[in-house]
Amino acid sequence: MSEDTLPVHVNRERLHAIEVPDAFETDGSFDIAMVNHGQSVHVHLHLDDDLSEIATIEASNHFVDGESQRAVHVRVNGSGEATGTLKIASAYGAETRYVTVRITEPEETQQTVEVDESLSEPQPRAPDSGSGGSPLASVADSPEFAVLVLGVVALVVAATVALLVDNVVVVAGAIAVLVGVLVAVYIVLTGD
Repeated sequence: MSEDTLPVHVNRERLHAIEVPDAFETDGSFDIAMVNHGQSVHVHLHLDDDLSEIATIEASNHFVDGESQRAVHVRVNGSGEATGTLKIASAYGAETRYVTVRITEPEETQQTVEVDESLSEPQPRAPDSGSGGSPLASVADSPEFAVLVLGVVALVVAATVALLVDNVVVVAGAIAVLVGVLVAVYIVLTGD
């Protein structure tokens, strides 16, 4: 949808004079650009019933300082076409002009995507940074690695206690810890 501008010149030829095109066409919302070439003036804008069905204007009365510009936005709310009249009056009706406004449907543009044949070919995979591609390196990046490290630490502690205490129950506990750690390592490495 384009943003078009309808120019309105006030006070250019004489006091309160309004210069506008006879007709204006747009396919969406637009701005009314009021350019005041003289003294400060009040400008009244009004959309007729046909235009009001699909368009709204910010406000109807606008004060435009002398030798300045002011833009008023006209928002097209719906879809469809409409033709109507925009009334422009200066100095509370001292001068009045009418512009035939035609709002058309926006042109539908087809958006195409160019597909290169290289997309059908398999893309090489980049190796993971820091992993080196080995299963042990990928384990080091996973949370299971922390569990394995703690299991090894528990195994070392259990073996040390078993050697120092020299008790059958402690040795049996150390063997149970060893079996548990070995099973955990197997599960992590095979992913089962």
